[in-house]
Amino acid sequence: MEHLKQIASKFNISVKSQHLLEAFTHRSYAVEHNLSYDNQRLEFLGDSVLEIVLTEHLFLLYPTMTEGDMTKTRSALACESSLALLAREMKLGPLLRIGKGEQGAGGVERDSTLADLFEAFIGALYLELGFSSVREFLLELIKTHFPDPRQLLQELNPKGKLQEFSQQHWNEVPHYTVLRHSGPQHMPLYEVELNLKRYTAIGRGRSRKQAEFNAAALLFQFLRHQGVIKDDF
Repeated sequence: MEHLKQIASKFNISVKSQHLLEAFTHRSYAVEHNLSYDNQRLEFLGDSVLEIVLTEHLFLLYPTMTEGDMTKTRSALACESSLALLAREMKLGPLLRIGKGEQGAGGVERDSTLADLFEAFIGALYLELGFSSVREFLLELIKTHFPDPRQLLQELNPKGKLQEFSQQHWNEVPHYTVLRHSGPQHMPLYEVELNLKRYTAIGRGRSRKQAEFNAAALLFQFLRHQGVIKDDF
């Protein structure tokens, strides 16, 4: 509750604001407590506000970027993992009112839940403060955490990009091996090892596909940091 007060105070919003209350109410909580509202409508509104802010930002930031690349970059900025990262940075998750069943399944930790929460929060800010203030807040947040959004293009498909690079330059393909599979059926955990030439990376995820994605993303970023893969690839 104290963190919610801090957020409300930062934006000069009443902590009792109905919009703020709705933004932090998950549908599962609304069902369990027979409430007539949840954050889904605000999520819809926030998504639209976010899209126009990101579109303008990329248009001005990259004067020579093509329409296709702007669309891809905007999608990367607004994707589930990116928005979940921003929600975690703002510590929004613990403030979400969520049903017991959903809570037990790790709802507040899931990227999808956090991304939806972030969009709902943006929707609430828009209704409370107007577009100009929300735009200023979003741009500050994006510039801090994603100073060069073009880099996110590689992160949209790290497995594909890594394989493309390795085939072009080394005539090899990455090899993925499941090291272990643990956890209950409703919350499995996969650990996958990626081997490519002399390089190794380990990724973890709730599915084999996600674990492979994370391993590829780690190795791709490492190779780019080492200068093996150039930034413009």
